[in-house]
Amino acid sequence: MKKLTFLSALFGLTFMSAASAADITIYYSPSCPHCHHARDFISNTLVYEYNDLKVTAVNVTDPANRDMFMAALEKCGFESGGVPVMVIGDKCEQGYADFMQDSLRESVEVDLTDDQKAAAAENKKAMAEDAEKFKSEHADRASAVTEYSATVADDATAATDAESAAPAQGGTAWFWGLLIVLVAGLGYVLVRKDKKK
Repeated sequence: MKKLTFLSALFGLTFMSAASAADITIYYSPSCPHCHHARDFISNTLVYEYNDLKVTAVNVTDPANRDMFMAALEKCGFESGGVPVMVIGDKCEQGYADFMQDSLRESVEVDLTDDQKAAAAENKKAMAEDAEKFKSEHADRASAVTEYSATVADDATAATDAESAAPAQGGTAWFWGLLIVLVAGLGYVLVRKDKKK
């Protein structure tokens, strides 16, 4: 029974440390006013409220990004090619208005722990009190938004075979952490079993 409790604790710690905000991919057009409002809310509010949030902005008017946008529309089940389209974890939103802000927050928070949600609420409160001060104290969050370009991505893909064969860090880190915990737990169980004999 102690072994089961020990392994359960290890699994819990692994998943607690792996929880992070659902990342956002926003498909936009530079001439779209709703896109500008959505990007402004995301880059000037959400990235400061959620410490781990990463945002990828994809310009749909760039022909190199068109296939990626079409794949997102298909994944989301959107028949219209209207922008902005925001893919947040497994959830999709099309269009933007201020009344959607809480819904966007809920989508970002889907996998967060209660402590992480509480930290986000504290950040939101601090932003409401003095946004400029909070942003200056957390200036590193401005780099949470990156501009995607299929052309640059294609150039990066053409890098060395060793680099392109390496596992991605962000999305699979929890998997490797879980694997290490499983191996350590199995080793612990086997060692304890041998000592009892």
